[in-house]
Amino acid sequence: MRIARFSIDGNVAFGAVEGDKPDELVLDIIRGIPFADFELSGTKVPLSKVRLLPPVLPNKVVAFGRNYAEHARELGNDVPDAPFAFFKPSTSVIGSGDEIQYPSFSEELHHEAELAVVIGRLCREVPRERVREVILGYTCANDVTARDVQRREKQWARAKGFDTACPLGPWVETDLEPGDLTIQLTVNGQQRQLGRTSEMIHPIEDLIVNISEAMTLLPGDVILTGTPAGVGPLAVGDEVSVSIEGIGTLTNKVVKRG
Repeated sequence: MRIARFSIDGNVAFGAVEGDKPDELVLDIIRGIPFADFELSGTKVPLSKVRLLPPVLPNKVVAFGRNYAEHARELGNDVPDAPFAFFKPSTSVIGSGDEIQYPSFSEELHHEAELAVVIGRLCREVPRERVREVILGYTCANDVTARDVQRREKQWARAKGFDTACPLGPWVETDLEPGDLTIQLTVNGQQRQLGRTSEMIHPIEDLIVNISEAMTLLPGDVILTGTPAGVGPLAVGDEVSVSIEGIGTLTNKVVKRG
């Protein structure tokens, strides 16, 4: 099931996305929330009539760095022996169609296409064999990074946590095998990144075991799993799209921060 979060006529709701052709997609409005028992209302609205919102509002976004060997090497970094995490705040999250605001304190903004995991239930110290039980589904993410600030500052809070630095969407796909999916990113229609989730150094199970050893994960929390090689610059006016096999496409335009 594809679960979207959207607004229409000033109201916010979740809906199941139905249909195959982009111009014919409809939303069957959900009674309840996707993190508990819910049912489809049977009330349907065309996707073209709503505004898509971030598919979840996470309490925290936990991102794992350098989880693709070629990406680590392209930035001159060693391939890590163990997963290492950083945070992007909830205020950095935007949805598909929202604008990425180029931060005033940076002159080198980069894109990073990623598979995002959405947590479906409260959990802590998750055993590896039970990781799938705590996952609601998967969505597309762009770990937008002020690369010059990342190099300059030892902590990555400003470089990766500024407002609009975490586009997510367009929806959550709950029925997906994430082990070998194509990840692609384009800027103005030109391919910049192309990889597969099978290239991860540390698979999703290891990432969730790693972070849940340290902290409680809440329903709606998001885990970013790393980016393949090919990261590069974004400029004001660029349109950047992340497409993941079996999920869909997340598209955002870069604008000058007002």
